[in-house]
Amino acid sequence: MLCCMPGVAFVPALLVSWSSAAFIVSYVIAVLAGHVEPLVPYISDTGTKPPESGIFGFMINISALLAVITMYIRYLLIEKQNESSHFVRSSCNMFSLCIGLMGCIGMGIVATFQELSVPSVHDIGALVAFGSGVVYITLQSIISYKSCPQWNTYFVCHIRMAISVISCIAFIPMIVFASQISMTKIDWTPGEQDYTYHFVSAICEWTVAFGFIFFFLTFIRDFQ
Repeated sequence: MLCCMPGVAFVPALLVSWSSAAFIVSYVIAVLAGHVEPLVPYISDTGTKPPESGIFGFMINISALLAVITMYIRYLLIEKQNESSHFVRSSCNMFSLCIGLMGCIGMGIVATFQELSVPSVHDIGALVAFGSGVVYITLQSIISYKSCPQWNTYFVCHIRMAISVISCIAFIPMIVFASQISMTKIDWTPGEQDYTYHFVSAICEWTVAFGFIFFFLTFIRDFQ
């Protein structure tokens, strides 16, 4: 199905499907192995212990690479459209790309430095990945509005902005509640100390992560 897509639409489609599989496969293996509780673990919790750690690291690194390719194609696409329409400054487009690439580097750090092995580096990588990702999709939503109606429909722009707003809203409590957790562990059970902080933060983390996935899903039509 990916090979039948016109243009380069297969790139964001592959990114979306691969990233979704990375999250889901790691989660299923971690739960079946008894390494995490099935009720909303952190994404990183599902890729901390072997064998899921190897799968998680490999698949997330591939996702980061696919994200780099997708963002660069998006940058080139906007530059080409901008030659005739002049709807956005080239510096703004470049800034958006740089922010997006920072997020990809953060993803690589998260995949390479596991949560229990090097927690401080892992947390920095996660903060860079999620923070840069939220800024990137927000900037892309604004650029999409500027390109209307010639290069985008307002319906698509509204969807992108809605995803950006939800991700921004979820990002804040994700960081706030995570900072309140006083211990580093992956096998959380209801009733434990700091469990509420973990639960709320984890829900927000999954919301932001799948917000990114749904946002890149909207690129498929553009890339055709």
